[in-house]
Amino acid sequence: MDDRYGSDVLATGWRQRNARTLPEVEAVRGEVIEVAEDGFCGAVTTISGGLVELEDRHGRRRMFSLGPGFLVDGRAVKLIAPVVKPPSGPQRTASGSFAVADQRARVARSSRILVEGRHDAELVEKVWGDDLRVEGVVVEYLEGIDLLPALLEEEPPTADRRYGVLVDHLVPGSKESRLTAEIMRGRHGAHLAIVGHPYIDVWQCVTPRALGIAAWPEVPRGIDWKTGVCRALGWPANDKADLARAWKRILGTVHSYRDLEPALLGRVEELIDFVTA
Repeated sequence: MDDRYGSDVLATGWRQRNARTLPEVEAVRGEVIEVAEDGFCGAVTTISGGLVELEDRHGRRRMFSLGPGFLVDGRAVKLIAPVVKPPSGPQRTASGSFAVADQRARVARSSRILVEGRHDAELVEKVWGDDLRVEGVVVEYLEGIDLLPALLEEEPPTADRRYGVLVDHLVPGSKESRLTAEIMRGRHGAHLAIVGHPYIDVWQCVTPRALGIAAWPEVPRGIDWKTGVCRALGWPANDKADLARAWKRILGTVHSYRDLEPALLGRVEELIDFVTA
């Protein structure tokens, strides 16, 4: 007689034998996905760190963990990260230069690039990291351009140890432009290159298109800029941890130089040329 329960009803593996296998669907940007639990439906905007962001037709955005629990055309699916296909032909780095195969990182030069903060350093590393390792260029952050004069006195630049400095909000009349002009007129100016972008913060160097917004929000004077941006975008902004998560979210949308503003691209390339000359 056919035993529908098998020989041992307490044997392990019964859940797996009866589990439903869901088809896997890649979370491709623009793909419309429905959340089975509450019916939220939206297009994929970003995929980062095991999370997918969906935006509905009203512009509302929500984050979900990849995996089961989604519907595509009414069919239950398991959402997975897009499979990265190996490129054919010569590969390029995130900065657009040709990748050097099997190239070991060069011993660090004494010349270096200085940026104002951690976020600046992380953005430069993400896009130009491969190039900098090949050239042996180290990127350090100052925690503010105000600290540059003290560093120059402690470790003065020389003809063999050049410093290239990237400054935020380097526009006529700003505090940064006045301090930069004063430093370049001083005794260290001959072995320095100080350049900058016009934006208030390096966050704005990421294009709105990459982030999926029409434009960066306008923040009124008197409000911390990063806090104001997060609130305008509907992101938490209660403490430094919230701002750090916001930056990780922004950085996750950057995949190559195409996601950055030209005003930053040219300045970083200029500094790399200066410290490797």
